[in-house]
Amino acid sequence: MTNHLPRDGRRATRRRALAACAVSALLGLTAALPAAAAPNATTASAPTPSSARPLSLPAPSGRYRVGEVDLHLVDHARPDPWHSGQSPRELMVSVYYPATHTAGRPAAPYMLPAAAAHFDDVTANDYLGLHVPPGRADWARTVTHVTQGAPVAAGRPGRLPVVLYSPGLGEPRTWGTTPAADLASHGYAVVTVDHTYESPEVQFPDGSLATMVPPSDPDAFLRKALAVRVADTGFVLDQLKTLNGGRNPDAEKRPLPDRLAGALNLDEVGMFGHSMGGTAAALSMDADHRIAAGLDTDGNLTYLDGSLMPVARHGLDRPFLLLGKDGDTDTGPGWQAFRAHTPGWNRQLTLLGSEHASFTDAEALIPQLGLRPSERTDDIGTIDPATAIRTTEAYVSAYFDHWLRGRSGRLLEGPSAKYPDMVFVK
Repeated sequence: MTNHLPRDGRRATRRRALAACAVSALLGLTAALPAAAAPNATTASAPTPSSARPLSLPAPSGRYRVGEVDLHLVDHARPDPWHSGQSPRELMVSVYYPATHTAGRPAAPYMLPAAAAHFDDVTANDYLGLHVPPGRADWARTVTHVTQGAPVAAGRPGRLPVVLYSPGLGEPRTWGTTPAADLASHGYAVVTVDHTYESPEVQFPDGSLATMVPPSDPDAFLRKALAVRVADTGFVLDQLKTLNGGRNPDAEKRPLPDRLAGALNLDEVGMFGHSMGGTAAALSMDADHRIAAGLDTDGNLTYLDGSLMPVARHGLDRPFLLLGKDGDTDTGPGWQAFRAHTPGWNRQLTLLGSEHASFTDAEALIPQLGLRPSERTDDIGTIDPATAIRTTEAYVSAYFDHWLRGRSGRLLEGPSAKYPDMVFVK
């Protein structure tokens, strides 16, 4: 059953955890360390206050409508690394894809009820520091512009390149719905992954909710979490191969969208992520050559003690894009070393006026919540939100279009008058 600390206790625990490590070293790798709440599974969900605002994500910019299906994946060959007495490893992922015949089908929920309640009560402020009063937003009813279970679009040119998405520490996979849905609208299959017991909340098909383990040693926690993410990524790629071959990898064998099996091009795989998810993209590429191109949005490549991660020491032999927030970050030493040691294509970009959360759904959702100007700026910076979203989406899609589809990479070669807020770092 649920065993959360009281809110004041959680915050005090979080402050002690942050004080025990170099807080500045967490910038770019984590948004915040979570409170030491016991991991648990529960089916309870708090009622949504009637005053909570339903929010809306921006409509995807591509030509296709977007469909989505959730998969419950079970790795019977791997005990769960966060619970020595619990096996096997279980994950929840979402697959976004270009869709057709969406009329009359249900909208894909942004968050399931128990996950939304936990996000509202714990994650939004205690983990992500978003200044959002509990009960202000109706996270479960956020409009996604995504349809649940619609058939995969027919008549598209070829099979779908696959792009994996790994969220930041303290972020659920749904916090990257905007970039995932946008890529899918341009003809990609985008797979977002929750890393169970490190993700703040993961709701499974039976209604149970798995929450984050307490990080008693921040450095050890982050090293272990990154290693687990690399293993999770390899497993997800294995399961996508199973799906593409015509077998249903979902543990409950829930129906898959029509035409999804066989639609994936697993010879053209990319990966991106925010914060620690961007770090995981680099480490997963280093470990798994099935990933052809990667993108890191504001994720560090150094450990908390300042030492370089292995991928920063020896670089990658495949293309990689670094996209960072404006102003001071701790991505510097790791990113500089990575670029110096990477023999192949790489770029570093800065989005002017942005903050760490600007590359997540916060950029679209925070402006709808009526926060004070100082709180809004602290969350998502000073850049116009629509400009931030439009600019980021353009560069993410241009990057994967170039390296997974062989299209023009002109936007990646230098400054663009159309997107003046994106700066190239030499």
